[in-house]
Amino acid sequence: MFEASEIERLIAVGLDCQFLHIEGDDGTHFSGIVVSSAFEGKPRVRQHQAVYATLGALMGNEIHALQLSTYTPTQWAELQKELG
Repeated sequence: MFEASEIERLIAVGLDCQFLHIEGDDGTHFSGIVVSSAFEGKPRVRQHQAVYATLGALMGNEIHALQLSTYTPTQWAELQKELG
């Protein structure tokens, strides 16, 4: 079983994140939000691939599923503004 905090740690080591939150309570299925300037100009699939790359062989093995919401810092700021 894997902990969400360990996934956060691994992503943070491999990707410069302005905001990062991963959650999951069954040890294999997780979801999260990742905000990074590295996502600028990249389509969503490339953003997700960048996150998955930080987890390497854990994806599909120890980590069965990771549902992501990815944002650039500008997109994240706009979303926060909309939500109040």
